[in-house]
Amino acid sequence: MNIFRSLLGKVWHDPNAAEVVKISEGQLFLVRTETVRGGRECIYNDAMATIRRVPSMEHTFQLVITRVYEDGNEELLEDEEETDEERVFLICEELEFRTGTTSDNEPTFVWRDLQGDVDELYEFVANGTNEPTRAFFETCMYRAMYERKYRRSADNTQDSDLQEFIWQPPAAKKPKTKGSRKATGSQSEPAPAEVVATGSSSPQQSPKGKKAVAREPEPEMPSLFAGPGELFLWDKEHAQFEKQADVVARVAQHPTGGPYDYWLVASADEGQLFAHRVSSDMNQRLAPRVLSFTWNYIDESGAANSWCLRFDTQDVFEEFQRAFSQALWEGLNQLPWGKAKYEDQAYIMSSINEDVEMKDAEDEEDEEDAVAEELDKSDDDEEEDYPEDDDDVPAMPKGRNKQLTVGYKGDRSYVVRDDKIGVFSHTGQNQVKYYASISNVSTPQGKVFSPKHVMLHDQDTKMILMNPNQPHSLYNLDIERGKVVEEWKVHDDITVDHIAPDNKYAQMTPEQTVVGISHNALFRIDPRVSGTKMVDSQYKQYVSKNKFSGVATTESGKLAVASEKGEIRLFDSIGKNAKTALPPLGDPIIGIDVTADGRWIVATTKTYLLLIDTLIGEGRYTGQLGFDRSFPATAKPVPRRLQLRAEHVAYMGHSVSFTPARFNMGEGKDENAIVTSTGEYVVAWDFAKVKRGQLDKYEIKKYDQFVVQDSFKFGDDKEIIVALQNDVLAINKKNLKRPTRASLAPGAGRTRSSIVNSPY
Repeated sequence: MNIFRSLLGKVWHDPNAAEVVKISEGQLFLVRTETVRGGRECIYNDAMATIRRVPSMEHTFQLVITRVYEDGNEELLEDEEETDEERVFLICEELEFRTGTTSDNEPTFVWRDLQGDVDELYEFVANGTNEPTRAFFETCMYRAMYERKYRRSADNTQDSDLQEFIWQPPAAKKPKTKGSRKATGSQSEPAPAEVVATGSSSPQQSPKGKKAVAREPEPEMPSLFAGPGELFLWDKEHAQFEKQADVVARVAQHPTGGPYDYWLVASADEGQLFAHRVSSDMNQRLAPRVLSFTWNYIDESGAANSWCLRFDTQDVFEEFQRAFSQALWEGLNQLPWGKAKYEDQAYIMSSINEDVEMKDAEDEEDEEDAVAEELDKSDDDEEEDYPEDDDDVPAMPKGRNKQLTVGYKGDRSYVVRDDKIGVFSHTGQNQVKYYASISNVSTPQGKVFSPKHVMLHDQDTKMILMNPNQPHSLYNLDIERGKVVEEWKVHDDITVDHIAPDNKYAQMTPEQTVVGISHNALFRIDPRVSGTKMVDSQYKQYVSKNKFSGVATTESGKLAVASEKGEIRLFDSIGKNAKTALPPLGDPIIGIDVTADGRWIVATTKTYLLLIDTLIGEGRYTGQLGFDRSFPATAKPVPRRLQLRAEHVAYMGHSVSFTPARFNMGEGKDENAIVTSTGEYVVAWDFAKVKRGQLDKYEIKKYDQFVVQDSFKFGDDKEIIVALQNDVLAINKKNLKRPTRASLAPGAGRTRSSIVNSPY
């Protein structure tokens, strides 16, 4: 292989060359070696193979197999598998890369499918490739493996240094069983003996003052990380992080738990200080700029604390980051990290970092301003105190508000409570007034039900209701008559789990069709057709159980579909495969919204919002949106998390549980705000600041009841309609406060501003 050394020197570390070597012609096959399933499946009939460096990761290379089209046939992709223009493989020795020849003496490259079953191999047949090119490609593969393993340049390697990467058939041994392969990329070291299932929030002792009991771990239970750090606890009284101890932090499997039961453990000289289960409920945040990790722990009494680990070096922080990300993903997905494709791993890792500084103390000026705002009762403030014992305020009926939908026309909002729908008018000056109620919501056959979900329709003259007792049907309520006038049977076998308008502003028009999804299908519903209402020509069903959980449409009718697995799919129309399928982070998505132009998506999980820019930034489809074209496998969008700071949650006294977030909306108006709620708090982000990277610049307001749902008034980016458990109100966004001790602490939300307390 020495004959290639001069050529390697020219291309290997050329900063302007993303591609190291390419073979332009070939075919890709999936080969199954197991006897029962044995076979050879052609994946790409025309393809090219490339060794590509990863610019953002030193000493990291990829083997990329790209489908090649004849001129004019690119559009054939629309009818193929989603996002399947190329396959990308991290080059590492676990690939068991080897070379060979076909029966026709054509050179081949063979490697394992690390994301597939243990008996599956990929084979690239390099048709017509000469021997020097084949050998050069092989040498580049081994050099990439060398750099990956030893994290140093392969420039000074000798042929003997690469011998260890030349695959040799294994000696005879017992056959591997499916799932026996360990996840790649983890560091194997014994789990710490002090990992115990405690939930202590105190750095001095475990719960109830009992001494933490050490347990001897099983040898196969590895610790993903162990390293030094400083431990801090948020002091609520003084509003700053106070150092508790110098510790050894670990991310480790619990010795008696399952394979994906991971804990964050901190130990000092006196022993273990705590062990907190790794989950999204930690409300975690990694800040690479200051090498810190903050999170919340909420004990059984409901008391919330904010913790912080700060690391001394970049290397230790990055090692912790990788281990924590792996532990979190495995716990959410119940799969080994090695099952995720390399490009999906990069996407997942990119969502973790939110580089905001750990705040050692709140700014005094901010704190004073917040207190002043709480005391300010100026004439232009929309808040009015309602007397708690005012005889003119009637008692609320039994039950709780469950849903809110804000009208597009006529300045109305609608609130669902049991089998009633309350109608409220927007009177201006951030006020709402009880207008009427629709009682005894029932089917045309007279069976009363409580709507699971409602959606305005046909210029706000109708409302589509979902009946939890009849999942195959929708119900058409005539708002003016206050009565359900039709049952739309959608399909005999397919349920309607979620619905959305045909396009972002369809409810302002006479448009009759709506979009529906089941757990694994996307379809159009047209109430005008005879019989069942599903449109057969606009129907896309998946074989697997995708657990679809929400759908939203753009102004032009493109669709974003979310799932309980955390996946997001982008469609340009119904009936075709998704143009983009973004991999799951693992947290269930409970709501999804999209800007009118389709550029931005906000997906809601329990503890964070996920903001995604759908603009394709590189490759041949640069400048187009992910609704229309697939993102390159190595250039997926960077998902950004919008979440509450752990120190703010410490004042709130309960864990975060967001309601579905929404952009403000109005025809001809750009979205400039995002609103959601958690517990007793309404939370809003300035969208312009978010797009500039200021992810934690949010404002908040506390009420004396839990917020059921909130949404901007249509066409207004200031007025927010809020449904509490027993009340309905309007609030101007300017009256939300900066999150401080004054605006978050108990007692901050005792006013009854503009509350409508009417029996309906």
